[in-house]
Amino acid sequence: MAASVSPELFRAITGSSHLTNWNEVRSDFPDQELKLFGPGTDSGTFDYFTDVINGEEGASRTDYSPSEDDNVIVQGVSGEKGGMGYLGFSYYEENQDTLKAVEIDSGDGCVAPSAETAQDGTYTPLSRPLFVYVKTESLAKPEVEAFVQYLLDNAESIAEEVQFVALTDEQKQEALSAFDEAKSGSGSSGSETETS
Repeated sequence: MAASVSPELFRAITGSSHLTNWNEVRSDFPDQELKLFGPGTDSGTFDYFTDVINGEEGASRTDYSPSEDDNVIVQGVSGEKGGMGYLGFSYYEENQDTLKAVEIDSGDGCVAPSAETAQDGTYTPLSRPLFVYVKTESLAKPEVEAFVQYLLDNAESIAEEVQFVALTDEQKQEALSAFDEAKSGSGSSGSETETS
């Protein structure tokens, strides 16, 4: 079961917030110390999260427990009664028995994190596309064209291996079409993989 919360709770994790108790986040929350966990500052997840939640990349509380290892974040959140953190979706999937996911309400009702809501963009702002950009003139090099073709042909297995959410069939077809247009000189190439 996912918890439903407002963006204020996410702001409690980062930025200039000094909230230390759940009942400071919302008065009907329990009188329980808020223990925070998240990625270290070298993480792309940290950069993205702080940018979309706080409006400034890198703007974060310093009194949280950072780790570059998402398994450490899982252990911290699951091991503390008042624990809360953020991490990649695949680590939540692997630890659903000990973690509770947070639903996001961006104005259209609460949406739980899932592969589908990451792919269709409804788990926003906490899902993000990842892009591969290729200069059109670079596609004249056979090795560049072969690399992009390999990437697109194997998008599902690559996403699975690195624990990202794969492209939908429609998204893959759009990426292949953009690639074909770029090779013919009539467009630019980009492919994307969704993640949370």
